[in-house]
Amino acid sequence: CSKMGKRSRQRQKNQTGWGAGYADIVKENKLFEHYYKEQGLVPDGEFEQFMEALREPLPATIRITGYKSHAKEILHCLKEKYFKDIQELEIDGQKIEAPQALSWYPDEQAWHTNMSRKIIRKSPLLEKFHQFLVSETESGNISRQEAVSMIPPLLLKIEPHHKILDMCAAPGSKTAQLIEMLHSDMDVPFPEGFVIANDVDNKRCYLLVHQAKRLNSPCIMVVNHDASCIPTLQIDSDGKKDILFYDRILCDVPCSGDGTMRKNIDVWKKWTTSNSLHLHGLQLRIAVRGVEQLAVGGRMVYSTCSLNPIEDEAVIAALLEKSEGALELADCSADLPGLKWMPGVTSWKLMTKEGQWFSDWSEVPSSRHTQIRPTMFPPKDPEKLASMHLERCMRILPHHQNTGGFFVAVLEKKSLMPWNKRYPKVGKQAEEAPKGASLTQEATAKQDGVCGPPPLKKMRLFGYKEDPFVFLTEDDPVFTTIQSFYDLSPGFPKLNVLTRTHEGKKRHLYMVSKELRNVLLNNSERMKVINTGVKVWSRNSDGEEFGCAFRLAQEGIYTLQPYIRSRIIRVSVEDIKVLLTQENPFLSKLEDDAHAQAKKLGMGSIVLKYIPNPNNPAEPQCPIQLCGWRGKTSIRAFVPRNERFHYLRMLGVEVFRDKQGLGQKRRDGDKEGKEEVADEVEKEEEGAAENEEDLDLENANENGSSEPKTDSACLNTLKTNVTFTSVIFNNCKEMKETNKNHQNHLIITLRNMLLYHT
Repeated sequence: CSKMGKRSRQRQKNQTGWGAGYADIVKENKLFEHYYKEQGLVPDGEFEQFMEALREPLPATIRITGYKSHAKEILHCLKEKYFKDIQELEIDGQKIEAPQALSWYPDEQAWHTNMSRKIIRKSPLLEKFHQFLVSETESGNISRQEAVSMIPPLLLKIEPHHKILDMCAAPGSKTAQLIEMLHSDMDVPFPEGFVIANDVDNKRCYLLVHQAKRLNSPCIMVVNHDASCIPTLQIDSDGKKDILFYDRILCDVPCSGDGTMRKNIDVWKKWTTSNSLHLHGLQLRIAVRGVEQLAVGGRMVYSTCSLNPIEDEAVIAALLEKSEGALELADCSADLPGLKWMPGVTSWKLMTKEGQWFSDWSEVPSSRHTQIRPTMFPPKDPEKLASMHLERCMRILPHHQNTGGFFVAVLEKKSLMPWNKRYPKVGKQAEEAPKGASLTQEATAKQDGVCGPPPLKKMRLFGYKEDPFVFLTEDDPVFTTIQSFYDLSPGFPKLNVLTRTHEGKKRHLYMVSKELRNVLLNNSERMKVINTGVKVWSRNSDGEEFGCAFRLAQEGIYTLQPYIRSRIIRVSVEDIKVLLTQENPFLSKLEDDAHAQAKKLGMGSIVLKYIPNPNNPAEPQCPIQLCGWRGKTSIRAFVPRNERFHYLRMLGVEVFRDKQGLGQKRRDGDKEGKEEVADEVEKEEEGAAENEEDLDLENANENGSSEPKTDSACLNTLKTNVTFTSVIFNNCKEMKETNKNHQNHLIITLRNMLLYHT
């Protein structure tokens, strides 16, 4: 049956011309070409180049996360260990094009490459490079992000004290950039600013959560609202209730996406002019709601991955006209030197999907007034049009710098919006109707002939309501042992600590910044909060006998450590190598200084702290802080797998996955069997890479066991079993009669046998 089904599917593919996958899709759309030729957005003589670029695959781009102090170390690792060797690499007689830095992104923190998966598979060096990127991405040190997507956060000019709203944030690559910019100074654990990341889709909000968790910031909150009627929030200001206005707003609206044809192949056959006509009203409502919540003097970036003026300049022009001078387009021509872009246009036409053109609202028949709105056309008054300076908008064309297509405009708010001036009670109205846009906005929109915001939606009471956010009081009993065990400094903000349960024992403790605490406490009924805070402590059921029921969590160590005055061991590079490559090394394996410090500490959770030595440039020049556990005679680092590999790479230890993916190998000349094979297989099976903080500490030798549990004989047995499993798995792959499910079943069974023997 399996073979018959496969042949049937293959016939269907061949009949539709899809036999070779996306490569066989015809990248042609005559309506698209006709439309953009008529609009004149592409310079004369470049249209064929423009179309050819759209048919080429989009190069992969990566961005090194800039807020961590070891971004320079990652860049150094990339350049010295991978890029140099790739430049000299040849495959099938062809020289491989090495990755190139994006000329306009600051400090060489963004790179692009044209290497395909097929080429990567042919070279062990490229395979290692690929594994490096995957591992560093999972640990949050590298972000895979389209080049043009990096532009809007840069133009926002974020500073650590800014209150930021990301209106349509999922999947979150731009949100991650905003968080990084807030934490540009790693010596400040709690910047004054914060990011509220919103998305209308509840499921996509969890993509945001995943992105935010990689960055371990206490200054991010993920919420779930319709951006066109996102609620007005309140905060306490000097003992009084005040409206929260944002210093920076990113308004990256839903769009037709015709700038993404290079990666979203389906756009070629699905593109039609009606897409932009349907989206224009929503885009304008979201933009209006954004500038309403923008503080005077603040900056909002409006962006789309569409090249269509109906979604771009038409929205900006309508917004400027409605603002009556309260908004102004900023001149960003000098902000990103090296970036090639086309200025915004001041004239455009509208076309229906049947091919009918309209140059002015007066030409539109009444039968089409429900689909075509006046705001879709350029302003008639030449003086008004000139005063808008639409040429300050930026359109990125794919063929200019081998990117996707994109549009971005930067708006600055000079005064209150006119409807806020006319209706001074707007704040009160916003309080009374927090789940929708202000009533005055809706009334003004109707007067101006623009579709108002959608009707107020009923707040759903499931999903996001399951886990409450409960802040601890200063005299909470939890702090009694935590305070004494870790010797927290007097400045530790106890009020910023929260948990996710009203009843029962607190399993995890999280921290948020003071400003986000203010927002949470004053808007619990207004907001649908999906996630916030960074985990700083986790309960250890056996920890009380060591003096504290809560151990440190690696996610929050950089946030929490500045307030911890005890339980700290200063370690060297060699100490970290031992801790990250051995399961449970004896204290005697540490160098003399660290060994002496560890002997003075009782059993329990510890901080392992590396401080760089500027006089030794061969060592990492960035601070490293790890969570650990001091046992009776041994010591252990509790660090998630990908972070473990990240730090090892920073220390010059090469780690990579073998062909079967059944563990990691390290090659630094050390042959003492430090691989922790069994530990890695267990994590692979249970998916514990990002949940290592939940490991049962009873199995970690912290209860006073005098001997490490993995001796050399046991380790050799485990290695043999791994090899045996690997051989059988390879044989399965060669058996044509064995399908993928049988292979998976067999490999899981063998892995479980291995785990049983451990």
